[in-house]
Amino acid sequence: MPAKAEKRAFGGGRKPSERPSKICPVCGLPFSWRKKWERDWDSVKYCSDRCRAAAKAAQ
Repeated sequence: MPAKAEKRAFGGGRKPSERPSKICPVCGLPFSWRKKWERDWDSVKYCSDRCRAAAKAAQ
C-alpha cells in the first residue's frame, strides 16, 4: 500500500486542545487557531472584530 500523503496545516488536523493559541491584547483572553486564519496566523492580533475596532478607537 502506498503511504498516505499527509497535508497538515498549522493547526488543522489537530485536536482543539493541541492547536496554537494567542492572547488578545485588548480583552486579555486567549484565542486559538481557526481555519479562517490558516494563511495569516502570524499576523492575527485580535480575537474578534469587536476587539480590533476597540483597539483602533483607542488610538
